[in-house]
Amino acid sequence: MRTLGFLLKPGWIALAIVVAAFAYLCFTVLAPWQLGKNTSTSRENNQISAALDAEPVALTSLLPRQDSAAPDDQWRPVTATGRYRPDRQVLARLRVIEGQPAFEVLVPFDVDGGPTVLVDRGYVRPEQGSKVPTIAAPPGDRVTITGRLRDAETAPPDKKPFVRDGYQQVYAVDPAQISALTGVPLTGSYLQLGDDQPGGLSVIPLPHLDAGPFLSYGIQWIAFGILAPIGLGYFAYSEIKARRRERAHPVPGASPEPGGPPPSPATVEDKLADRYGRPR
Repeated sequence: MRTLGFLLKPGWIALAIVVAAFAYLCFTVLAPWQLGKNTSTSRENNQISAALDAEPVALTSLLPRQDSAAPDDQWRPVTATGRYRPDRQVLARLRVIEGQPAFEVLVPFDVDGGPTVLVDRGYVRPEQGSKVPTIAAPPGDRVTITGRLRDAETAPPDKKPFVRDGYQQVYAVDPAQISALTGVPLTGSYLQLGDDQPGGLSVIPLPHLDAGPFLSYGIQWIAFGILAPIGLGYFAYSEIKARRRERAHPVPGASPEPGGPPPSPATVEDKLADRYGRPR
């Protein structure tokens, strides 16, 4: 037991706590975070691939009611006929499109015989840093539009909407938040316009079909969580071996370990001879 007593020293206890905490974070936070992002990215890539060649369907077939959402049909092309509500237009700020800052222009659209859906008309570039440019109004008459269904984003709780340059501005395309701001009930999914659509602005491109490094990062965090305790065990084993060697082959004149045997008489005589110059 004396061999393992060093493990109860403060330094080793602190090291064990750090390693255990790191391994716990790897398995419960870091690896699930990256693997979750990989699952989300793979799901979106599969939806985009399936939707690229799909024929548009009526929006009301996927969003029949005001409380409808279609998470399994994201990126599916749909058509809708109705009227824009330009007096309830909102801007999503701090967007990055093709590497440049942008505002996305959002407006409710009343579907004939169906719900009101939030339409992302596209984007405009800010002027003079963050100033909203002049934005063309959407058509006021009845039109038919085609776009792709998108899942709602979640508004960040620490960033509140505000009014600037005459526009209500938000930080996410969150139909629930925009419904509360505008007083217009909206479906859970929203519609992103494609090319050459009535009321459309600069078209937001489809994401690249790239799975990203999330799977490999998740596996790396799992590996780190396994290797950290193994590394601690290796260092402890190396320390035990070193201490056993010291006891098996003590250095002449070395101080004994607490509780260990006293130095041999021969060792004491040798020390006295060296100190006083007497022959051994």
